[in-house]
Amino acid sequence: MPYSLVSAATLGFDLVRLPAGHAVAGVLLTGLGADESALARLAESNPGRGLTREERGVRAVRGRRAREMAASVPHVRNAAAAGDRAAVLVTQLEQGTIGDAPTLERLLRDDVLGPEHPAAAALRAEDRHEAVDVLADAALGYWAAGVLPPLVRRELTGPYDRAVERGLVAVPAVGADLGPASDELAELLAGIRDLDGAGRAAWRTAVDEGRPEHRPWASAMHEASWAAHVSGRTRTLATAQLHAVQAFLDGGFDLHDGAAGVWNAVAGCVQGLAMSDLLDEGSQAVLQAPVRRLSAG
Repeated sequence: MPYSLVSAATLGFDLVRLPAGHAVAGVLLTGLGADESALARLAESNPGRGLTREERGVRAVRGRRAREMAASVPHVRNAAAAGDRAAVLVTQLEQGTIGDAPTLERLLRDDVLGPEHPAAAALRAEDRHEAVDVLADAALGYWAAGVLPPLVRRELTGPYDRAVERGLVAVPAVGADLGPASDELAELLAGIRDLDGAGRAAWRTAVDEGRPEHRPWASAMHEASWAAHVSGRTRTLATAQLHAVQAFLDGGFDLHDGAAGVWNAVAGCVQGLAMSDLLDEGSQAVLQAPVRRLSAG
């Protein structure tokens, strides 16, 4: 299944279950929020600058090999499990991703930094390609961190990491760029990020209590994604979901929580809140149900 900004919650579902998913979200957020000067500094960080044609060829070969290794990240269709049906499903989701390395790279190159990114479009073509390469390598290196040899991973992520360490670029903080509900979203994400053991247990209980209702969560998520698309806020909603990935992991949730429904609950609350001004009451009720159960408890 290809990743897209429209379905950023699905991407988030994979990221919260990957060893370095927090860092992948950071790279994507950097790309979404970068202005022209930040992208120019990323281009300057590209290790291919100043190399001979032969040296660039060697780097290209190493990059292809790294991408071949990244293809070995387990996919849901290849995950194996045994036991009752629900347990099998959760185990499969713990073991594999829905998307893969090529779809992640396409997302970054064509969607995050594609024609709709005004700063990227304003750069010279060569500078844009060099900046995109730095971010694409970093996203891929972190996405496949669980299977890549450390030296290969560091070669992919190093230029981006050094740019961040030197203050040339930064992962944007949760700010006023999340639409009309920016303040409410910031409050929700801060609360998730600051959870303790009891808070995580409360979220798990809220998810469990909602399982028998069989409400149309997927339909409500689709309605919110469609509302973002027609209102021109797809990138805004994707930014909110990527911040939610980092808050989810900072709050101490693990890959089992991601596979067992807690991520879907968090993503739904973020989706509903971000598009609350455009959603009907029924969809809003479905997506915000976990927060209401938390408040009632």
